[in-house]
Amino acid sequence: MALATPSATYEHPDEELLEQAILSQRLSPMEVANLSDRMLTEGSSTFQNEKNMARLDILLNKSISNSPREVRHRLLRNLGIIHYHQNKFSLARQELQQANELFPRDARTHFYLARLAAQNGLICQSQGLAKKAKGQFNLAANELEIAKKLEPSNPLYRQEPRQLINKERPLPADPKK
Repeated sequence: MALATPSATYEHPDEELLEQAILSQRLSPMEVANLSDRMLTEGSSTFQNEKNMARLDILLNKSISNSPREVRHRLLRNLGIIHYHQNKFSLARQELQQANELFPRDARTHFYLARLAAQNGLICQSQGLAKKAKGQFNLAANELEIAKKLEPSNPLYRQEPRQLINKERPLPADPKK
């Protein structure tokens, strides 16, 4: 009688697929976009798992170079989301802005641009730069309004700008500025 090998335990249902994709790279850019969309939903356990975040980062970067334009914006957006949650704000901003240039009608991209602006506003505020902070908070409100117009049924995008700002934690300035 053969002994069954214990299977790895995964926190997220797509972790096994992610692990296999890293090893074999047999997923199309569209499949990678779909996988990363699922793994990066708000409140996902992925954000607390550094290994999965690193794997997603690798997989997304591998997929960008041969991705069609209609998928590339999602790959860039998801890289921006990863880097935002890793507090790599400058890199996140670049990726989210590139995603927005490719497809400006993506509500989630605008939501994360709003979060970045709110975070930047808090950093400016903590440094005593009130005028610059106000500009960043206004930018956050504008980006959140765009997200709300694009996806009015999403409760994350219907929150007031002040709620978004209050959820952000002021962190030290990004060293890559």
